Amino acid sequence: MDMAVKEKDRDKTKELEKKLKLQGKLAWDRMEEKERKEVFPFAEGYKRFLDRAKTEREAVREILEAARKAVFRELSRPGGGKKFFSVNKEKSIALALLGRSPLAEGLRIIVSHIDSPRIDLKQNPLYEDSDLAIFRTHYYGGIKKYQWVAIPLSLHGFIVKADGSALPVRIGEDPEDPVFVINDLLPHLSGKVQDQKKLAEAIEGEKLTALAGSLPYPDGEAKERVKLRILDLLHEKYGLVEEDFTSSELELVPAMKARDAGFDRSLIGAYGQDDRASAYTSLQAVLALKNPSRPVLSLFVDKEEIGSEGNTGAQSLFIDEVVRGMIERSGETPSEARVKKILAHSKAISADVESAFDPNYPEVHEKQNAGRIGYGVCLEKFTGHRGKAGASDARAEYVGEIRRIFNTRRVAWQMTEIGKVDEGGGGTVAKYLAVYGMDIIDCGVPVLSMHSPYEIASKVDIYEAFKAYRAFLESS
Repeated sequence: MDMAVKEKDRDKTKELEKKLKLQGKLAWDRMEEKERKEVFPFAEGYKRFLDRAKTEREAVREILEAARKAVFRELSRPGGGKKFFSVNKEKSIALALLGRSPLAEGLRIIVSHIDSPRIDLKQNPLYEDSDLAIFRTHYYGGIKKYQWVAIPLSLHGFIVKADGSALPVRIGEDPEDPVFVINDLLPHLSGKVQDQKKLAEAIEGEKLTALAGSLPYPDGEAKERVKLRILDLLHEKYGLVEEDFTSSELELVPAMKARDAGFDRSLIGAYGQDDRASAYTSLQAVLALKNPSRPVLSLFVDKEEIGSEGNTGAQSLFIDEVVRGMIERSGETPSEARVKKILAHSKAISADVESAFDPNYPEVHEKQNAGRIGYGVCLEKFTGHRGKAGASDARAEYVGEIRRIFNTRRVAWQMTEIGKVDEGGGGTVAKYLAVYGMDIIDCGVPVLSMHSPYEIASKVDIYEAFKAYRAFLESS
């Protein structure tokens, strides 16, 4: 009799635990077999996007091409339809869809960023030292400088020549292309110069210089013969002169391709997954929409890694202009007051990646609130650092709404924050949209080795992000 009572008590306890406790469960275990089979094919498209869109300009081109194939029309030009795009200075882009509900009731907005940490060439970059031609650089965004030395780099960007013509640049991605390298000091000589310094100080910013060549110009009387040979080559092949560097945007990014990682191929290693994981999945979510209940706006912005500044970042008025265009397309008369009212009634997701729990460094995470690889998208109620400084902190009501949407659509999600309270922190574009009065929350994929030249994400988390963004955009 006692044994039967104890067994009944244990069953009750298990039932109570299942009912009351937060259930952490791998995304793979939440899926039915049919859905599991969709994860790996979806990741193949994502890997292609990562390889083709290593800079913000390239990402805009890829998104624009996909939008045109899906019959999106240019927002500023006359014509019918309900699907539109707007490109902002080739560095940010918006996709907009009119829904069944009027604009006055608010939009469903997803915003992601398409810039990533990298090494930029300075505006007067080329010099010669010790018979080597070298590029001077200035790093962009938060990087660990030591991670960028002694790896193959490709040169991407854009040059505007003296006559106003433009030259796109992409060197180092083709197997036959040359690559560029920032050299490092051998361990035999680095004892005093590097090894005794703090990690953050071992490689100085001004020493992130990239090798550009070593062949001398044939004339032995010429000055800086190696630099002259490089300039002669650039002029012969591209019609460039040294002054053209002053009106260029040239970026050194890892030349490595996106690859499957691990024996089981469940992970992806690639450059720029912060934040192109969000850009690709939100793009696919928008393209999958048929006739959404609410009007939809998907923004892909630049400059997040340096504070969302400038005329292509989230702090610009690009969103205002796009909403103004949507009002015109809906047959109404736009005004500043109407734009602000629509945005105030809107609901948004700031689609950005989250730092994943790293078992090598558990001391920087508070494990109960850390994002974990393979557990689906991360929801972050707040960002910022230490006392939530600089944070956008979502209202509990809105968190509850997003919860219900994700649970109804069987999206694997987890509630997370960036590291321990006094350890560090970070920010996203959320606070720049929150000023309009809209509800907004951060939601994205957990990533290992974030901001490094080769970040790691899970294929199942990528797929869950697509599901999450689509569920949100289709919500009423």
